[in-house]
Amino acid sequence: MSASPNPITIRQVLTKADKKAFVELAYELNAKDPNWIPPLKDEVYGLITPGKNPWFEHGEAAFFLAERDGKAVGRISAQVDQLVLEHMGAGIGQWGMFEANSEKVGLALLDQAEAWLRSKSMTRSMGPFSIGIWDEPGLLVKGHDHPPTVMMGHNSAAYEPWVELFGYKGVKDLLTYDLDVRDGFPPLIQRIVAMGEKNARIRIRKVDKSKFDQEAALILGILNDAWSDNWGYIPLTPSEIAYAGKKLKPIVYEDLIRVAEVDGEPVAFMMTLPDLNELTRDLKGELFPFGFVKLLWRLRKPKTRTMRVPLMGVLKRLHGTRLASQLAFMMIEYIRRDAIDRFGTVRGEIGWVLEDNGPMISIADAIESKVNRVYRIYEKDISGRPAGD
Repeated sequence: MSASPNPITIRQVLTKADKKAFVELAYELNAKDPNWIPPLKDEVYGLITPGKNPWFEHGEAAFFLAERDGKAVGRISAQVDQLVLEHMGAGIGQWGMFEANSEKVGLALLDQAEAWLRSKSMTRSMGPFSIGIWDEPGLLVKGHDHPPTVMMGHNSAAYEPWVELFGYKGVKDLLTYDLDVRDGFPPLIQRIVAMGEKNARIRIRKVDKSKFDQEAALILGILNDAWSDNWGYIPLTPSEIAYAGKKLKPIVYEDLIRVAEVDGEPVAFMMTLPDLNELTRDLKGELFPFGFVKLLWRLRKPKTRTMRVPLMGVLKRLHGTRLASQLAFMMIEYIRRDAIDRFGTVRGEIGWVLEDNGPMISIADAIESKVNRVYRIYEKDISGRPAGD
């Protein structure tokens, strides 16, 4: 008769060695998944480090490691964000960065995250978020058969039943849409674009990277207005805007971002990024000693099969109008042309898109794109147990 396995112990990440184990575990557990793209470790360390990530100016997080026989076998974060409490509701704590090598380990980690959240007087547990909604929200529940695009997460298909077994219910799905961009869009969309081109009131322009700060502020101003009524919307702070701008600037290309103006007023934008994952996959998360040079060289004139549209917005007062749809189709078409001609692109991905965002889903349907990945955000009432139980 075989001996029972040694117990799982869970402890909080407190030291530099703990943090290294926390980061490295994801690479170990996902090494055999052909569709997992190793994130750049420098980015992961920055994400979880106060003083580097300005999220910590309004949020508090704890990171936990599960161990068996002295070996890390799982990890999880638990966080309380003051902006979430303000904009999504009182008592909402969150968890994320979830990795585990077995169901037992996974459930123990979820239990630990809930205990920490209750110790902070939270009554609802929501996740996963790694670590905010602007980072990698949601658990991948559809689309495990192909790799994610830039800034999108990927996790084991085993996690979905474990999370649900622990009492979590899906509260919102985030969708990504896939399309072949080589053949152009249906005739109706082409006519809508052509009509817009004849309208003297409309101007679709590229961004000017030499005025990066001004253009970023303009786009984020439209974004704040356009997304303010969306479920889960958390406004970016000035520090976060500066941080995001610094990270995005090396992968922003003027041909791939459009601003739509009506009567000279900027009213909409569309941001597209080359799929950086295609350029970093072979680096195995390491920028040094040679990865950084390789990446800089590849970013000079990147050729990627896939482009991702992570952000798109139109001022709220135009929501639901024909003009809003027309501007969206024009920006999509102009970027499509440049992506093919200058970057060798054959495929586009739009998202994420909230499952109940009717106008955006209508646009995705009109250009004949199909849902290729679904990320699910879960929620659970944790008010029934005393803090620390």
